[in-house]
Amino acid sequence: MRTAEIHRQTAETDIRLTLTLDGSGRADVRTGLGFFDHMLHHLAVHGLFDLTLHARGDLHVDEHHTVEDCALALGMAFDRALGDRRGIVRLGSAYVPMDEALAFVAVDLSGRPYVVVQVDWHGPAVGGIAASLFPHFLHSLAVTARANLHARVLYGADDHHQAEALFKALGRALDMATCLDPRRSGVVPSTKGVL
Repeated sequence: MRTAEIHRQTAETDIRLTLTLDGSGRADVRTGLGFFDHMLHHLAVHGLFDLTLHARGDLHVDEHHTVEDCALALGMAFDRALGDRRGIVRLGSAYVPMDEALAFVAVDLSGRPYVVVQVDWHGPAVGGIAASLFPHFLHSLAVTARANLHARVLYGADDHHQAEALFKALGRALDMATCLDPRRSGVVPSTKGVL
């Protein structure tokens, strides 16, 4: 099974995470940030990943370190679970609507991190989390997952719906990209021979 266990501990956070790529969408997420838990649950359910993520962070300061470090740990888990990336589809994308909002995410598990995020938030925070942290989450995840990630909310009137569409699309795109392609017969999907 393509799984990973991560324990990431700093002076600001303590995170324990297990990830199974070929799962069924089971999630047990406890970060101390209810809305963030909700978004990570969507990522797991719609990506069909089994995810356990328990985090203790310096929430008395603010939510920044918890969100950032969870993203770093989750990206590390994807990278570790993918191994040398032999046989994977590598590329994935998804459009996901959530009521009036529509999000698009494209992922290339190329080994070369790069991130483009385009979202117009209507307020300074979503679910008690600074709106600026959602692009930062995606950037931190992509860096440690060694992924090229493009994310865009095309439109939406409600920030909750925009965030939810974004995380669902991220889950669907990652599911597609991490799937094993039986036609590849264990070959690395790159003309270079490595990712």
